[in-house]
Parts: sequence; C-alpha cells; structure tokens
Amino acid sequence: MSERFYITTPIYYVNAEPHLGHAYTTIVADVAARFHRLAGYEARFQTGTDEHGDKIAQAAAAQGLAPKAYADRISGLFRSLWPQLNVAPDRFVRTTDPGHIKVVQAVLQKVYDADDIYFAKYGGHYCVGCERFLTEHELVGGCCPDHGTTPIFQEEENYFFRMTAYTGRLQEHIRAHPEFIRPERYQNEVLAMLDQGLEDLCISRPKSRLIWGIELPFDADYVTYVWFDALINYLSGLDWPDGPAFREFWPAAQHLIAKDILKPHAVFWPTMLMSLAKAEGRPAEDYLYQHLNVHGYWNVDQAKMSKSLGNVVRPLELAAKYGVEAFRYFLLREMTFGLDSSFSEEALIERYNADLANDLGNLFSRVLNMLHKYRGGVVPEAEAAVNKESGQYEPNAPWETCLGFFSWVWQQAHLYQQEMESFQFHRALSVVWDIIRATNKFVVTHEPWTLAKDPARATELDKVLFTLSQLLADIAVLIWPVMPETAQGMAAVLGMRGIEPGMLEMVMSSTHLLPAGAQAAEPPALFPRIDTAKVQAKAAKAGQKAEARPKEAAVNDEQTSASDEQISIEEFGRVQLKVATVLAAERIDGADRLLKLSVDAGEPQPRTLVAGVAQHYAPEELKGRQVVIVANLKPAKLRGVTSQGMVLAAVGEQGLCIVSPSKEMPPGSKVR
Repeated sequence: MSERFYITTPIYYVNAEPHLGHAYTTIVADVAARFHRLAGYEARFQTGTDEHGDKIAQAAAAQGLAPKAYADRISGLFRSLWPQLNVAPDRFVRTTDPGHIKVVQAVLQKVYDADDIYFAKYGGHYCVGCERFLTEHELVGGCCPDHGTTPIFQEEENYFFRMTAYTGRLQEHIRAHPEFIRPERYQNEVLAMLDQGLEDLCISRPKSRLIWGIELPFDADYVTYVWFDALINYLSGLDWPDGPAFREFWPAAQHLIAKDILKPHAVFWPTMLMSLAKAEGRPAEDYLYQHLNVHGYWNVDQAKMSKSLGNVVRPLELAAKYGVEAFRYFLLREMTFGLDSSFSEEALIERYNADLANDLGNLFSRVLNMLHKYRGGVVPEAEAAVNKESGQYEPNAPWETCLGFFSWVWQQAHLYQQEMESFQFHRALSVVWDIIRATNKFVVTHEPWTLAKDPARATELDKVLFTLSQLLADIAVLIWPVMPETAQGMAAVLGMRGIEPGMLEMVMSSTHLLPAGAQAAEPPALFPRIDTAKVQAKAAKAGQKAEARPKEAAVNDEQTSASDEQISIEEFGRVQLKVATVLAAERIDGADRLLKLSVDAGEPQPRTLVAGVAQHYAPEELKGRQVVIVANLKPAKLRGVTSQGMVLAAVGEQGLCIVSPSKEMPPGSKVR
C-alpha cells in the first residue's frame, strides 16, 4: 500500500471574490499534492467555499439577492478560477451541500450527547467582521485587532462548546509534536494564546437575528456558528464517518491556511476533534491532523490586500498577461513560506526574465539545438569508454566528469525533496535553479561546439550531449509540481513518455529517464523574454485608446441582413463568446423589444446587457437561465442603459430563441 497525503485549503468565504491571496493558498496546495504524487504518494487535495453567516446574508441583501443565489454566484467564481490556474482539486466542498449539512449536524449531535455542549446566557464583545465574540485579551485599545472596529456588546442565550476542557491537552500535544503547527513562530503564538487562557466557544446564533446557517439538530431555534460549520468540511469532504476516503486519507491530513485564521484552525478545530474522539471512545490522536501549515500575507504597496484600499490583485489578469506557469512559479519562488511578501508586477517580470527566460529557457533551447545540429536530435549512446585490456577510462573521455555531475544532481534532488516536504517551496526551487545554472556552466566548460569540430572526439561529444539531455529530463521532473504544462511540454520535446507519479525516485537514483536513441523534437521558445519597455508602452497606448473611445456608440435598431463574406479563423478568434447566467431581468421603460439583464459571466462583477428579446421572453423566464454572450463587444447605450455585450439568439420562421448550453456550465466558460 502506498503512503498517502491529504492537503486542504481553507474553504473560502464567499463575501468577496477571488484575489491573489486565495490563488496563492490554492496553488500551494496544488503544488504540494503534485509533489507528493511525484514522490509516489497517493495524494488527495480539497478546497471549497464557506457560505453561511452574517456577512453572507448582508452581502446578498446589498445586491438584492437571496443568500443562496449570492453564494452560488461567488462560489462559481472560485470553482471556475482553479482550472484556469492549472489547479486540480480532487474535491470542491460547499457548506450548502446537503452532504456537508448532514455531517455537521451529526458531529454536533455526537458532541452534544457527550455533554460537551451546554446552554447559557452570555454577554460579550461581538465583532461582526469576525462573526464571533472576542475576549478582553484579544482587544487592542478596545477594538478588534483585525478589523480596527469597536465590537458590539451583545447579550443573549446561546449554546457553548466546552473548549476549555481540552486546551490543556492541546498544549501538551503541541509541545510533544514540535511540527504540529509550522513554521515554529506560529506554534509559539498558539502556545502563548493558550497560556493567556481561553473561554468556552459560543457555537450557535439565534434565528431571531440570523437564519442563514445550519440548524442545530437539538434546537430548531438556533443555527450553527459559521466556524463550527466550516471546519467540519475537512471531514465531510472525505465522506465521514464511513466513507473509504475518510479511513484512508484522514490519518495523513494536513491543513494549509493564511495566518489570519490561525486561532480557529489551531485551537477551535483540534479541540473539536478531541471532543469528537471522546464521544466515539477513541484516542484523540485518531482525529488530530498531522500538520497545520501557515503562510503569511501578500502585501501590495506595503499594505495587506484590501478592497477598501483598492489594492486587490486579480490572479486571472496576471495569468493572462504573463502566462499561468510563470505566475505559479513567481508565487512559489518569491514568498518565503510563513513570512509576508510584497507583490509587484516589476518583481514578476524580473523573475520571468532572469529565471525562466534566461536560465531555463536558454538552457533548454541551446541543448536541444546542439543535439539537432550534431546528432540529428537523437540522444546518443554514451556508455563509459573503458579500455578492454586495462579496464581504465580512455585518456580523453569526460565520463568521470559526467558521472560526478550526475552524482551531484542526485544529491540536490534529495535536498529538493526535503525542502518540498517541509513546505519551503522557495528553497526547493532555488535548488532546482542551482542545477539549471550548473548545467549551463557544464555546457560552457565542455564546449560541445569545439568537440564537434574534431571527429576523433565524437565519443566525448556523445557523452556530453547524453548528459545534458538527461539533465533536461531531470529538470522537467523537478519543476512539474509548480509548472506542470511546461514540464510536460519539455518531456514531450525530449521524447520522454511523460512525467508520471513516482518519477522523483528515478531522479534521485542512477536511473536515466531518456533512453539512448530517443528522438527529440525541435525546441520551442519556452519563455520568450518580456520587453519591459514594450509592456509599459502597450499599457500607455491602451490607456490613450480608452480615453479617446466615444462614451456612446450609435446603435441601429433596424435588423440588417447577414453578409455572405467569408472570414478567417483568426478573425473569428477575435470574437469572445462566453456562457453567462442571468441573475436578474427587467423591462426598459418605453422600449417594447428590450430587456435589461444582469448576468454573471465569471467576472468580478455582474455585467449589464440590453437584449432585444422582450417580445419573445418575459423577464421571469430568463432569471437563472444560462445564455451565450459576445463578451468583447464595445459598450453601447440603448434607451439610456449601457450594454456591455450581446446575448446570442437564433432567428427563424418560428421566431426567436436564445442560445443556451445543453447542460449547465460554470459562468465564464468559453464558447469555441
């Protein structure tokens, strides 16, 4: 049976749309899962969305939506983002899923039956932003340390979890397991928190002030506190209690979070798990997770990203501009795991040009070009040149040097493994780039172009080209967790069968990944260098065009006949067609044929579209329906309403029919 690895991200609260912080956490989890598969583990990766609580109800009301409709929209944005960032979770959990609700109520009932939940009257400092009561120790100058707001003193009857019954045992477990919370600074922070003393945890909200939550199984007048609900996703996503995934993967559980949610994951969650273990008559260790991995913040302009500050970085915009693979590499290479890091496009471009274009891209290109030039792209035979009589290496054979270099690379691969396992991704990538730079130096030292000029040194040239080809294959394997498309592309060009689970062991041993005789293809430009001057000029030109664009475009309401003129595939490619979900529809005063639609096209904000379908569809028929829109049509004003695109419809003798996908698709899906 293979070893297992289970990694989770926090499930993201749907009061805000995805930003750089969400992308970083989820990409890290994806990289960790891919690495463990590469190392031969059976890995499982889970993410999702947290959809209950005060803030969701408030955000939905602000947009005129029911909480479930609002949660559906934002959750859809998260779900549709991950494939576009080459992120492949095995499970996406929503706290509104019936299966999750059932598990939460089952856990609550077990803990309640074990007498670890009691009813009491309580008055305390309630922070709306945190959605919890804060202790006196947590307040800073009378304010919430995270939101800077003065909590509301609130007194009400609620249910409480006997968290304090387990905090002493939690301290003992943390001290006995130094890597339970890592990096170490966060373990020390939790121990200091526990030393100060905690109170029991309020785990309910009366329906008199909040109905958007999971009903308590033992009292229909209350709903579950959002954190008690959300944390249980780590179990519900494994089909607790009887699912095979729970039995197989929970013993290998690791959580990944940002430092702002340390307390719920390092205190609330393990004490909840201890209580659940007690309720089932099991040792606490059966339920406690292996590691809590905590990372810092991405800061922009020296401040944490915030919608109110207007410094939110949108991951898809960067991925579209510089490529998904470069974006993933930058995030993993730039941040020291556990510490805060500063984000800037200038730093991303610098990393791209120096590491990807100059180092990796140049090495791949020059080696493959020499292989094609001197050996027709075929990996040569390169057995050690041994004199049959003496048993010694031939005088000029560089095989000893090659073997020495291979040995060093294999040692570096072991170091890479250690750094990846401890979540020091920036150091692991630094090890890989040491190999890349050393391989570039190996080219310069052995001068294949000089060897190629002397037929007597053909064997030496074979050994050098063989060594360089193998090293490119090793590098492709090592970068696969972070840049899977680039790595598989390199493998395909080299003539490898592809990068597969368990292949890391081959890199760390004497196994060569490329057989002699493998046929390499012509090398593509992996990472064309970014001309920073052109990037800046393009941005300036786009800004000038935006300023010069007329605010209103003339619109001809008369139907025009279709042209028979043929267009090229390139011209058609300029038209961006996307699937969108209609959130709201209403008539426009004075316009018999027009409806005003608000649609979710998988973007940060809904779009407004004006569609000439009012004579064929009532507004209520369209709400919730999926349509196909032209997403890059210039905005046009119709009857005083600016339309940001166009809804596609088929027109024939039987009338008009809006074009819709045959099955539900994530908003923003491209139509080709």
